[in-house]
Amino acid sequence: MDIHEHQAKEILAQFGVPVPRSGLAFSPEQAAFRCRELGGGRCVVKAQVHSGGRGEAGGVKLCDGDAETREYAATLLGTTLVTKQTTASGKRIDRLWVEEASQIARELYLGFVLDRKSERIMIVASGHGGMEIEDLAETDPDSLIRMVIDPAAGLVEYQARELSYQLGLEGQQVGQMVTVLKACYRAYRDLDAMMVEINPLVVCEDGALVALDAKMSFDTNALFRRPQVGALRDPGQEDPRESLAADHGLAYVGLDGDIGCIINGAGLAMASMDMIQLAGGAPANFLDIGGGASPERVCQAFRTVLSDSNVSVILVNIFAGINRCDWIASGVIQAYTELGIAIPVVVRLSGTNVDAGRKLIAESGLPIISANTLAEAAEAAVAARPPALAA
Repeated sequence: MDIHEHQAKEILAQFGVPVPRSGLAFSPEQAAFRCRELGGGRCVVKAQVHSGGRGEAGGVKLCDGDAETREYAATLLGTTLVTKQTTASGKRIDRLWVEEASQIARELYLGFVLDRKSERIMIVASGHGGMEIEDLAETDPDSLIRMVIDPAAGLVEYQARELSYQLGLEGQQVGQMVTVLKACYRAYRDLDAMMVEINPLVVCEDGALVALDAKMSFDTNALFRRPQVGALRDPGQEDPRESLAADHGLAYVGLDGDIGCIINGAGLAMASMDMIQLAGGAPANFLDIGGGASPERVCQAFRTVLSDSNVSVILVNIFAGINRCDWIASGVIQAYTELGIAIPVVVRLSGTNVDAGRKLIAESGLPIISANTLAEAAEAAVAARPPALAA
């Protein structure tokens, strides 16, 4: 789960990371008021959307006074911002962050991520801040400093000092950097984060370190024990299909194809998507209904897949172990009855109670296409697409 910049800064500030004075605004008048609260001089107005590259896309501007702040805020609020990290439809701007301007002497990059190879939290840092980490890795890979944290000891002070020296900091800046690094590590560890990024972390002209931008993302599977983090979720920034699925406990990722997938098990879902591609089609989504799915859960999965207007065929592929094929078949029939499905549905069942499930499908009288193998199911789904798409 991603959160907004202002939410990430508020969290990091609680752990001890220095951030500029700032305020949240939901209207042009409120943005102007925030500017006056900061002294009425120069301030930075930032669109709050879940995406990087906001500055390049026109979502960040240095404004001179409350009048310019109000004018710029009026041009942003209620519009969508398209960046290199969003889809063509962009992200809607419903809130702004108004921040005091900083006198920048130098910009740094700092990120905490999970390194799956070492199974450790890794710090990635660079003396070139203000750029996306992907761009840094491509244009100046030698500038990236990597440091792995031992989970038994945590981030120890000598590591933090060593990293500070590698970034060219000196004097009191080293102590400030140690504070920032430890604060970020504690926030990452204590809140089940997946990423903490400060970009840029700036050295001001007076020598102080300040986080000018921040991003945090969290492990969705751990939100049950972090209700204060879950409360920061902004469904308006999410893919509406994924938001609908999340509200019903379904693992769903929206894609760009037209063949909707309802499958149990992540591995089988990935294999099914590969087979659809191999047969000449394109999956519209990844959806894992999980084990022990009731007919009602299957019906909700159909609702979620059908919320995507691009879907022209639905492929149901179930290998039942914990699950039961007769439950799945009942759910498919229930979905037909309740939702009035008007597009082709291909069903492949295997495993527990497979004969009972296939019998329910066969005796339903519904135009459901049955398949015995995954390859047959994928080929049938591709063949059932409308002629315009098949061409």
